[in-house]
Amino acid sequence: MKKNGIGSRLMIGLTFLFLYAPIFVLIVFSFNATKSRSIWGGFSLRWYAELFSDRVIMEALRTTLLVSAMAAVISCIAGTAAAIGIYAMKRRSRSVVLTINNIPMTNADIITGVSLSLLFMLAIETFNSTFGFNLSKGFITMLIAHITFDIPYVILSVLPRLRQLNPNLYEAAQDLGATGPVAFRKVILPDLMPGIINGLLMAFTMSIDDFVISYFTAGAKVSTLAMEIYSMARRKISPEINAISTLLFISVLLLLVLVNVRESRQASQALQQRAALSPQNNV
Repeated sequence: MKKNGIGSRLMIGLTFLFLYAPIFVLIVFSFNATKSRSIWGGFSLRWYAELFSDRVIMEALRTTLLVSAMAAVISCIAGTAAAIGIYAMKRRSRSVVLTINNIPMTNADIITGVSLSLLFMLAIETFNSTFGFNLSKGFITMLIAHITFDIPYVILSVLPRLRQLNPNLYEAAQDLGATGPVAFRKVILPDLMPGIINGLLMAFTMSIDDFVISYFTAGAKVSTLAMEIYSMARRKISPEINAISTLLFISVLLLLVLVNVRESRQASQALQQRAALSPQNNV
């Protein structure tokens, strides 16, 4: 058993080393004073200073944050409403809808990006020929695409909270004199809020990390940070890419840690509530 334990730990360590060693090297060389990608020239924040003084990158960062924030908020509202509707369905209909909901998460990003791009092109060409406008793909089409792949994550974050609710809670609030909207806002929504916040954070993380779908739906006038990194890497490997990638990695890592911490706290609180109620049930 000790040999198996040591071997398992060794394999886990080698796996994580294989996954994160390139990222660690990238982070280290983002602080390199020279442009060399193999020789250490001393610690410096030069590339971070040049990064924040680059107008193109800052505009791409602004677009990325704006799209991610708007997509997260809109998908959070739509996904919460959809989760409530799915929860109210019968079991067979619910399983069918959940299967459809899981398709965007398991589908390849390239397929989603190409299909949405073709859909937007068809809709724009039809709209332009009908009304005489000259619209093209841009910020709005990319925002719609982000909302499309964010909603399933919000639904899967809110549904577990709905299953934990007392099914008679809403009717009890109405029996006590609360109207439907008031009962939902003051009774149901606070219990759903942990799942909603988790869905919001997950949607924001998926949006800020996306490249493929944004590449196919953004058009030529809008560029996200991931798209700008791709275009920079095609021209030349600049040390600014190391600085951008480091900041992106740290941002996504912090968001994922925040989501996991929230989920662990919620699980521990649920266990504490069950433990507090069990003596009463035994009595």
